[in-house]
Amino acid sequence: MAAADQDEQSRQEQQLRQGYKVRQVTHYQPSWRELQRGAPGSFSIQLILDHGVEEYILEPAAEDADVLLKLLAQNSYIGFDMERKVLMFSNLSATK
Repeated sequence: MAAADQDEQSRQEQQLRQGYKVRQVTHYQPSWRELQRGAPGSFSIQLILDHGVEEYILEPAAEDADVLLKLLAQNSYIGFDMERKVLMFSNLSATK
């Protein structure tokens, strides 16, 4: 392979890595925190990415937390795009 071809391939790979920074969610820790005695609390879900390489904390509303926890529980692979802040789920059946 010519040096110019290697440089072009390296440049393309670098652009791809910069475009997507997806990590696998390997563990998650849901939490609830009391904000004020007797008042509604706050939910958070800590995402452990690639066995602790990185982490990210979601702070969903209660309704969203319920849905997220169900999705997290029923998927064998979950990806998280660090740049776009998107959870990606797999193994969801389109039929019942």
